Amino acid sequence: MLNFGEPESYGLFEVTEFLERIFAANPMLGSGSRELAAARAPELRKAYRTIGGSPLNRQAAGQAYRLAAALAGRGLEASVVAGMQFTGPTVTEALELLRDQGVETVVAFPVYPFCGPSTTLRALDQTREALNHLGWNPDLREIAGWHRHPEYVRWRADSLRTAASAAGLDMTDPGVRVVFSAHGTPLRYVRAGSRYVEYVEQWCRIQADELELLRFTLGYQNHGNRPIEWTSPSIERAVAGLAAEDGEVTAVLVDPVSFVHEQSETLMELDIELREVAEEAGLEFHRVPVAHDAQRLIDTLADLVEKAVCLPDPLRGGTAMPRPCRCRPGAICLS
Repeated sequence: MLNFGEPESYGLFEVTEFLERIFAANPMLGSGSRELAAARAPELRKAYRTIGGSPLNRQAAGQAYRLAAALAGRGLEASVVAGMQFTGPTVTEALELLRDQGVETVVAFPVYPFCGPSTTLRALDQTREALNHLGWNPDLREIAGWHRHPEYVRWRADSLRTAASAAGLDMTDPGVRVVFSAHGTPLRYVRAGSRYVEYVEQWCRIQADELELLRFTLGYQNHGNRPIEWTSPSIERAVAGLAAEDGEVTAVLVDPVSFVHEQSETLMELDIELREVAEEAGLEFHRVPVAHDAQRLIDTLADLVEKAVCLPDPLRGGTAMPRPCRCRPGAICLS
């Protein structure tokens, strides 16, 4: 299970090393990874201090444990480990563990619903690089984008319904606006051919149809402290603009659609920073929790792994049939 990874504490060394790895792996974000990391580290340390360190890695480990149990229930005995792109346990460490267990088939599964160059595709590249470094050549299967999995679509829609009910909101009320918040991406990637924005917009339409929403708002969580162009509108501008539209919207229900864990992007950027933006604009703020350990999510992940292992066997079960990935030759996806 490939994931971004985040520091579990807010020590200067841990945060700076985390940032150095990110910038070194993404040269489009700017040159000089050490200099960029040193400049960004103090601000990011404050964020992690505020939320008490990121829970992402712990939640990812829990998902791996639950996924192994779900696969066993389907008759697939599998070792499931988490490998982080930019913290420990690293992708190489995860693969070393599998190699030492005598694994013959490896399923590289980036736990990012939307396929993007610095997340899904980079994680798959890192897996191949790590295998080369280890001199290990197992049967490798790759999963790319999977946001259109039917059960995942239904589960996320039901999560919105549950959050709205808990907050006493009616999503069909003109005064309530569902806001989809997606992780931003540099426009350089989009201009170079990334379909990430296409997938995010597609997802919003799918969810709107599932929920029978007449209107919704999409915004991107960008990192404006880097001198590059990002996706628009930013989530801050999108939310603040709702209050100025016609005065009809009085409450927002924000759904962090890019994430399957709670992390700094949800606990800090949304729950604290975006809440301040909304309340300053006179809007009531609510956010959909990310139920990272929900059985329906785990079942979706298990179905995708089963397909990756068993295709093209038509006798296997499951609810969605993947196709060859357009972004990643050799991988399967649902995008």
